[in-house]
Amino acid sequence: MGSLQFNPYSLCSFSLSHNFTSKTHKTLKPFNPPSSSVRAIGTIPESQPQTTSSSDEPPSLNFAFVHSVLLPDGTPDVHFRSACGGQKLRDIMLDSNIDLYGPYAKPLSNCGGGGTCGTCIVEVIEGKELLSSRTDKEKEKLKRNPKNWRLACQTTVGKEDSTGLVVIQQLPEWKAHEWTYEEELPPSET
Repeated sequence: MGSLQFNPYSLCSFSLSHNFTSKTHKTLKPFNPPSSSVRAIGTIPESQPQTTSSSDEPPSLNFAFVHSVLLPDGTPDVHFRSACGGQKLRDIMLDSNIDLYGPYAKPLSNCGGGGTCGTCIVEVIEGKELLSSRTDKEKEKLKRNPKNWRLACQTTVGKEDSTGLVVIQQLPEWKAHEWTYEEELPPSET
């Protein structure tokens, strides 16, 4: 069993540290995602001054999506995204090009967000307090699964003014590795 550690205090800079070991108990090298972020660029008419105030940005939720398959070097494939609250988790994942359906991606293999097929199952590792409660459709489809498994099409993430971190394991029924989530504590000031 391996261990994956996120430091929520530095997620904005996308720093990630973890201690991940495979089933053979071999320690793997750390994965350091890029420190820069990608932002959409728009045009501003010349008559309007450009503002760089961070207070103009709406509140948003940070996501870490962990893919079910490890990278060739044995490290977890983690994708960082940010989105406004009040949206369905399915919509956030599809809009961010995150693999949601895996082998069920064919048009006739899933219900398109109706909650009837159960192919959009995800595992919530961190941030379950930011998610809506289980719907009746989820209770029926997931009655034999762990409590932290959810249907992405039925799960609303936060409200429009919510902020926080949500860690999602993609395709938990297909994951090829086991890991535990451990949060690093900030250094204490003396």
